[in-house]
Amino acid sequence: MDLSFLSQDFMGHATWLWLSFMVFVFGILFVDLLVLNKKDHVIGIKESLRLTGLYLSLGLVFGLWVLYSDGGDMAADYYTVWLLEQSLSMDNLFVMSIIFSSFAIPRQYQHRVLFWGILGVVVLRGVMIGAGSILIAQYSWVLYIFAAILIATGIKLMFVSDEEEEDYTQKSYVKFLAKHMRVDSKLHGHSFFVRLADATNKNKLVLYATPLFLCLCTIELTDVMFAFDSVPAAFAVTNDPYIIYTANIFAILGLRAMFFAMEHILHRFEYLKYSLSIVLIFIGLKVFYGHFFAPVPGPVSLAITFSVLAGGVVISMLKTRGEKDTEHMTDHAER
Repeated sequence: MDLSFLSQDFMGHATWLWLSFMVFVFGILFVDLLVLNKKDHVIGIKESLRLTGLYLSLGLVFGLWVLYSDGGDMAADYYTVWLLEQSLSMDNLFVMSIIFSSFAIPRQYQHRVLFWGILGVVVLRGVMIGAGSILIAQYSWVLYIFAAILIATGIKLMFVSDEEEEDYTQKSYVKFLAKHMRVDSKLHGHSFFVRLADATNKNKLVLYATPLFLCLCTIELTDVMFAFDSVPAAFAVTNDPYIIYTANIFAILGLRAMFFAMEHILHRFEYLKYSLSIVLIFIGLKVFYGHFFAPVPGPVSLAITFSVLAGGVVISMLKTRGEKDTEHMTDHAER
């Protein structure tokens, strides 16, 4: 068997590196679902913190591998993208909580939805990052559009007040799916689809989607919308698709576990958006500064990103000391 293709270059790195990473990621996900969480259950804070710690450790250790194999600048770029994605995920966590509340998904089924949601994200982020990489390779000026988007997003994030909670069951794409699919109004355990009697012929069984499937679709589409911020931000840090993709995936892997650990205290990170807006503006300006003057070294970019985000977390926790958990983050747990 000719395995020479494994050593061939694919988007800047050997094919075997890409394949090894994908096998590792899918292996972790299926061990998570089929071994650690085979049965539906409510994930407690302790279990969630252990899983979060595991995934954070994997992300940090992979950065050491990048340091060993590609050097300090690449490692700094990896950690910058990883930190940025983790921070941007905070908003994603809040939105996921609202989505679960909108669809009245019991806590014991939320893990399953997030698992398949993250599996879809692994594929969709790969497609988006691959497309962005090809686009920048063909038209380098696209990077400056990405940078301008980041600056605009950062300014908007700083000055626009928080949006009110939405009812995601009333979104146009949810109504479109409900109109063009057979959808049962009731949950059927953790099943995304179920066979039920046809409304026009009771003797015939047909396939119906459940609210769990609509919830999954909503989470997937929401992540795509979030990716329009995070992917340009990553390309503003580095053009290396391998670094961008691995940093994105390691950040996303811990997102599900982090959701169960942090859903009750997310409201305490209200000042993080200001530090995140500063980081987005900084990364966008860094692209233009590098074009007109000199590139900002990776370690300097990492140090600034970490310091600003860490400052946002510390200020948030100090300013919100003593606050009680907000009820809107836990209402769905009682449904």
